[in-house]
Amino acid sequence: MAPAITLAAEEPTLSAANTGFMLICSALVMLMTPGLAFFYGGMVRVKSTLNMLMMSFISLGIVTVLWVLYGFSMAFGTDTGSVIGWNSDWVGLGNIGLTELWDGYTIPVYVFLVFQLMFAVLTPALISGALADRVKFTAWALFVALWATIVYFPVAHWVWGAGGWAFELGVIDFAGGTAVHINAGAAALGVILVIGKRIGFKKDPMRPHSLPLVMLGAGLLWFGWFGFNAGSWLGNDDGVGALMFVNTQVATGAAVLGWLAYEKIRHGAFTTLGAASGAVAGLVAITPAGGAVSPLGAIAIGVIAGVLCAMAVGLKYKFGYDDSLDVVGVHLVGGILGSLLIGFFATGKGQSDVAGLFYGGGLDQFWKQCAGVLGVLAYSLVVSAVLALLLDKTIGMRVSEDDEVAGIDQAEHAETAYDFSGAGGGAARTATTAPVAPAESKKVDA
Repeated sequence: MAPAITLAAEEPTLSAANTGFMLICSALVMLMTPGLAFFYGGMVRVKSTLNMLMMSFISLGIVTVLWVLYGFSMAFGTDTGSVIGWNSDWVGLGNIGLTELWDGYTIPVYVFLVFQLMFAVLTPALISGALADRVKFTAWALFVALWATIVYFPVAHWVWGAGGWAFELGVIDFAGGTAVHINAGAAALGVILVIGKRIGFKKDPMRPHSLPLVMLGAGLLWFGWFGFNAGSWLGNDDGVGALMFVNTQVATGAAVLGWLAYEKIRHGAFTTLGAASGAVAGLVAITPAGGAVSPLGAIAIGVIAGVLCAMAVGLKYKFGYDDSLDVVGVHLVGGILGSLLIGFFATGKGQSDVAGLFYGGGLDQFWKQCAGVLGVLAYSLVVSAVLALLLDKTIGMRVSEDDEVAGIDQAEHAETAYDFSGAGGGAARTATTAPVAPAESKKVDA
């Protein structure tokens, strides 16, 4: 018998299919930031609509430039001390070959970096929903730049960068439960504890001005999230990305049902805002877990997230922190749930052979998930609060009381979302238009 011959593992070669797939996923993730802007924009009052849209859109400009200059290098460069990366060849994205592959994969470095850029853009935009109606736009823009540099880039390295402490510990985060959602939710809590409540919080009605806009934003987020989640496997060769795609849909649908069921039992109605919020809660919760669990596990995670996030949004009234659009209740709580439930529902047949408690794996993975959750939560909460405090004591974080009451759109952007002057009027219109009943007029809340 001839001696056995051991062949060296073949080096990956550029895959046009995977490259095209990842470019499409990158575009889908980019769409999530405008989708988030619409989602948040519909949830605020008329006088704050444009400001809410701009707080998301400005992240597309600021974080993109910082990512090119140094962000990608900090997040994915050579590890230093398990806390930060650096690669001088990537500063300004210089010295990257057109067909140079991301290590171990079949896609170019350029494709990987632009996919990760869209995550970096979205994450600070998520924070903005907690700060509606009251933050100076200049202060917000500066906060985004500082937060991305000091918080997001290092945390992304911890979780996904080779050598990062969470990565090396074995914390599972398929697409951003810790690095994106817990990170943003904890930051939101840190900032609102510093800047305080909106004028009229718990006294004045602050209802969403456009629920159709909220539903449109939620739909765009749901659509874009398939790229966010399925694309995070960086290829399409072994079925794991397909599993994540399926679980994304399944968990989100289950979370909508869970949220609405809780809402009906607790408040007596199925609301469109609840359906949209439930969808986002499910998307958040399945983000870290979807590559490790089965579709039945995804249903369980979705229902749990839908119910518990619906319960969590009411905590702001109990504890007195003004989380305007429920970033803490949905993103922080949903991210924690999704990350920790991996320790129970991981099957060992998805992205890795790691099994959770319900599949014979014990609690070892659960404790690893706890370490990742607590590490990111504590760091982001404290550093974000310190950044907000420094900005508040220097340039000031909040607009004046008069500007907040009159409307931040006009004060900060010299515009209004809706121009009612062209809607008609005059004597003929006045004569044929029935007056608004007093009881109905009280429902109008600008």
